[in-house]
Amino acid sequence: MEAMTRGSTAAAQLLKTEKERPVTDHKIGTREEWLAARLELLEAEKELTRRGDQLARQRQELPWLLIDKEYHFQTDEGSASLAELFRGRSQLLVYHFMFGPDYLAGCPACSAIADGFNGFAVHLANHDVMLWAVSRAPLAKLQAYKRRMGWSFPWASAYGSDFNPDFQVAVSEAQRQSGVGEYNYREFDLTPPAEPVVDGPLAEWAATTGTDWATYTQEAPGMSAFALDDGRVYHTYSAYARGLDGLWGMYQWLDRAPRGRNEERAPDAPLNFFRRHDEYDAD
Repeated sequence: MEAMTRGSTAAAQLLKTEKERPVTDHKIGTREEWLAARLELLEAEKELTRRGDQLARQRQELPWLLIDKEYHFQTDEGSASLAELFRGRSQLLVYHFMFGPDYLAGCPACSAIADGFNGFAVHLANHDVMLWAVSRAPLAKLQAYKRRMGWSFPWASAYGSDFNPDFQVAVSEAQRQSGVGEYNYREFDLTPPAEPVVDGPLAEWAATTGTDWATYTQEAPGMSAFALDDGRVYHTYSAYARGLDGLWGMYQWLDRAPRGRNEERAPDAPLNFFRRHDEYDAD
């Protein structure tokens, strides 16, 4: 009996020790230490907010560029000009969604961004701002994918139009022939790699859209803003690459999570952790 008692006491002491032992390698602090660090971070966050307000004013102060070229789109309601996409508003925001003519499904990254559009498009529309997604795929493909994703925001096809190449989100035939493209206000080399990308994470990512890497990269993501004034359309702003981070609701939440975006990966691991919202396991 005494041996059993000693054994029970030792087990209880071990359990207590295990509970007290930190289960993380992250720095553990007192409430006072946490509060001091949090207040220091709060000042940095406030400075970032003020800087963001300043950048927003700088965007609004950019000179406007008159759009003197005719663009036509296919929408659920039929053919539309760029001016008609405003739908009675004076401001238009376009998300350049990667869905090329040869894609079988939309880009998963663009899809993750677009998952948030349904919720705020109605608020924008009631604040004199129209939001559209625009892609080069034929309208029927966009409509089918839109139904699959359960989206309701307006989505137009720019199939056969110069709209996407003109706004740096697709490679034009002239660029393909010259071997020089342009994205994010910089030129880049379009020369095909010596060895085509046929396997590995890049090829696997492209395959999620039903294409190969060379076809997938004929498109690029971006957003553009336009103003309608006295019947004339003006280009006011465009952003690309990391300039789209602020539009990605998922990342705004992850940046506040304990481990952040947590996107470190091995060279042969999948390119991204996320999938389309209907591709996760039910649990």
